[in-house]
Amino acid sequence: MAVSRAAGYGAPALKAVNGHRALYVVKLGSSTLRHDGVYDELAELSGRGVRLLVITGGAADIKLHYALIGRPVRTLTLRGGDEVRYCPPEEMAHIIDAYEQITLPRVREELGRRGLSVFATTGRAESLVTATPNGPIRALDGDRQRFVRDHRAGTVAQVDGARLARLLEAFDVVCLSPPVAATDGGSALNVDADVLAAEAALALDADHLRLVTGTAGLLTDPADPGSTLPEAAAGEGMGYAGGRMRQKVRAAELALAGTPDIAITGPHTLDARGGTRFWRAPAPAPDLGLLTRMVELSSVSGDERELADYLVDWCAANGVDARVDAAGNLVATRGTGPRRLLMLGHLDTVPHRWPVRWDGEAITGRGSVDAKGSLAAFLATLAALEVPEDATVRVVGTVEEERTAEGAFYARDHYPADAVIIGEPSGAAALTVGYHGVCKARLSVSQTTAHTAGKAARTAASRIADAVTAAEAEVARLGADTLFAVLSLRAGSQGEAQTAEAVVDVRVPPGTTTSEVIDALRRAAPDPVRVETLLATPAVATPRTSALVKSFTRALRATTGASPRLLAKKGSSDMNTLATTWREVPMVAYGPGDASLDHTPHERLEAAEYRLAVQVLGEAVRRWLSDGTPAASPASPTPAVTAVPAVSPLSPVSPVSPVPVVAGAVTTGERR
Repeated sequence: MAVSRAAGYGAPALKAVNGHRALYVVKLGSSTLRHDGVYDELAELSGRGVRLLVITGGAADIKLHYALIGRPVRTLTLRGGDEVRYCPPEEMAHIIDAYEQITLPRVREELGRRGLSVFATTGRAESLVTATPNGPIRALDGDRQRFVRDHRAGTVAQVDGARLARLLEAFDVVCLSPPVAATDGGSALNVDADVLAAEAALALDADHLRLVTGTAGLLTDPADPGSTLPEAAAGEGMGYAGGRMRQKVRAAELALAGTPDIAITGPHTLDARGGTRFWRAPAPAPDLGLLTRMVELSSVSGDERELADYLVDWCAANGVDARVDAAGNLVATRGTGPRRLLMLGHLDTVPHRWPVRWDGEAITGRGSVDAKGSLAAFLATLAALEVPEDATVRVVGTVEEERTAEGAFYARDHYPADAVIIGEPSGAAALTVGYHGVCKARLSVSQTTAHTAGKAARTAASRIADAVTAAEAEVARLGADTLFAVLSLRAGSQGEAQTAEAVVDVRVPPGTTTSEVIDALRRAAPDPVRVETLLATPAVATPRTSALVKSFTRALRATTGASPRLLAKKGSSDMNTLATTWREVPMVAYGPGDASLDHTPHERLEAAEYRLAVQVLGEAVRRWLSDGTPAASPASPTPAVTAVPAVSPLSPVSPVSPVPVVAGAVTTGERR
């Protein structure tokens, strides 16, 4: 469910300042750091507004540094035959020099050339990372074994997440490398860079972890560069890993304890589409695979691209044409006929994630209800659908639904339709046929400071308090279903000026226009109080006599054997967004799940509920396609880029009248 609405699209700068900014933790070996393409990818990610923590390895650069100073690299041969770099205290200074004189300067220079600000250091600096020294190791000395006690290697004990988070806000890229500080107070410790990346991802609650290598992910046959294992669950990858790849798999599985999207990628690229993804929640049945993967892929508002790319590949594998459009939306289409059905879901979720898991027959995870379950049902239906020659069925997964509605406004202006199904949780046995509209306004006043002991003195704060009280009373006169709430109050003074403001939210029922609400707010605000409209989207409702509603009611009766519940919700959705310019287009919202779980840490979706929704949706779509509903008249939606100007979400919006109210609909108490 949406928590805010904008009047237009095309505001990428909001992604950097409006709430959560996604974090990528990327581990790059020193050989990958010699490839220009990886820096281009980092710059492209930074351009999306994400935060970037790069963890670098240094094997090749350490070897180069030792060659430059004419010093041999000391090694140890372990009992199993593996050879490791020997790091007694006297060698640690040279290893640090390799990072500080070759590896880290290269990263600063390459990213600096691409216009990025970079903070690069070893983990030992200011104890950003500390490690516990490992115990003695057994090494071969000829035919004999000996214990080596001065090898300065360790296990990551703590990552200073708070300090790294501040650095990530101050710089485009933070780059961290071994060695790290030692808990015993001795010389610095070498740690595995892949494991360091995993530990950093867990400490910082990263959205994505990329372990970049020189192969196309984890290979099932090391001799065959095309034998990539596309996905692995915990315990599966190690059976294919050898040598250094074992540490990458170990790091990936370590990160499964948290919430990031995890992939081993390559050759020398961050792109997960050709690598190995690691999943923490195996789907209990094949038909639940898409839902499971979608919930696992983090896609907080502004960070939907990984999920969109994954779904493009899923569509291609299932015979559906799909792409990512200019707004970042997923667009999947079947058919080319003139009758157009649009199924509009959204890719994004609100922040705060927890590890996805299946509890018996229910999946728990952010987005399972709001609203990846709905979008997964749309895509499963599209993949199984036989579209007649006279029809086009399109599924759009929008971006920014939970913040700016940027993707939905783009869809409004580019994908006209004769009927629309919005992907929001109605419950598999119910159908939403209408939503309240929403108006948000700022009441503000600025005046010269007056002494509060003066006769009839009115401070800015008291004027705003009076205006809010009057506004609530005026809105109440519009009807009992016109709901009023105060979102924020603020007052202060600086020098000779007093200021105060309140932001109010009004939910607008069908039958009341946004212009009536705005007029009521202005009547309640005498001079010098000013009223600024921040948001105005209309109420919307579809008559139960429409062909679309009939298709669903018949499908619900045929599938469930019961009369469907028709809901009119007091929240808002992308149905309201489309209604800002679309007229006489039947729209409903349908999807599995309990909407009361939206935005809570208790989101969960039953497998039976999801399966029923897929069944009902498929039947309803087939009925709509087969009933011969003609393509819409010229009054149907057409590209309307100029109908409502593309503006900031905090800019005034012209009010638009709602479509007719549905008689006899059940009203829920939802407020989003």
